[in-house]
Amino acid sequence: MNASPASSSSFDRRAIPDAASESHWQTADGAKVRRIDWEPASDTPRGSILFMPGRGDHYEKYLETLDEWARDGWRVTASDWRGQGVSGRLGKDAHTGHIDDFGIWTRDLAVLWKEWVAATPGPHVLIGHSMGGHLVLRALIEGRATPDAAVLSAPMLGLVGTPGPLWLLGAVSKGIARMGDPRRPAWKTSEKPGAMPEDRGALLTHDVDRYEDELWWRNARPDVSMGPASWGWVAAAIESMKVIEAKGALESVTLPVLLFGTTNDQLVAWRAIEEAAGRLPYGELLRFGDEAHHEIFREVDAVRSRAMDGIADFLDRKAPREG
Repeated sequence: MNASPASSSSFDRRAIPDAASESHWQTADGAKVRRIDWEPASDTPRGSILFMPGRGDHYEKYLETLDEWARDGWRVTASDWRGQGVSGRLGKDAHTGHIDDFGIWTRDLAVLWKEWVAATPGPHVLIGHSMGGHLVLRALIEGRATPDAAVLSAPMLGLVGTPGPLWLLGAVSKGIARMGDPRRPAWKTSEKPGAMPEDRGALLTHDVDRYEDELWWRNARPDVSMGPASWGWVAAAIESMKVIEAKGALESVTLPVLLFGTTNDQLVAWRAIEEAAGRLPYGELLRFGDEAHHEIFREVDAVRSRAMDGIADFLDRKAPREG
């Protein structure tokens, strides 16, 4: 994997860096889940960051960001979710993303969190993108992870194009899921299984080169490829949103949380992110507009740098170096 991305960046986004190592961790019921780790680039670590990606994601998409944190002195880990990346599948085929209950994932995160905290220097920071941000926030509400600070990138707290209250959406999605195999795809992307819809890149980032990095990894490591979610996933996602939206749930999170996203997001609902930030006792909000699409960590340099600077400032204030 020595091909270089068509970019002026000095970091090769199409190779696992020498500083990182890939391995697996084990869930409570014995499932093996893939992870990647960087030792800090400093003899006096800044602390440790655990990053959890979004739906259908894999950590290869975020190598540039993870490596940047490591070079800034953080001890960095990223992980697949069970059933994604190169950590198996939970549905009936290799391309549809399925889960029966998002609680499976937060229970998995609790196992990883306990093991990871015991092995890494503090302060400890938990960062999640999109569905990963949703699951991180739910894990905080459930007390399954207790970081010094958390960062949520475009957290999936609401879905674009699904009008109506959650109680109604939940009933409808459960009913549709039960009308057939709940593992069947909830939407169609292409006649070719696993192929990407033509307009997908325009939903994720303005940076063509960074988007093409993902396509390169899908060719280099075909097992990371994932297509649409199942109807079972849709029903489970809405049920999990109800857990987060419940009265008193967000108010119970008494640690600093930075949320950022864009009003231009066509996948997750900005209004839900904004409302969550207002309910969190120590929530902070970083807002982007038309200059950004959903995957801000993979946006054009000016947008991405603003997000990375915002995270660095937040962590300097809320999770300062120990000692």
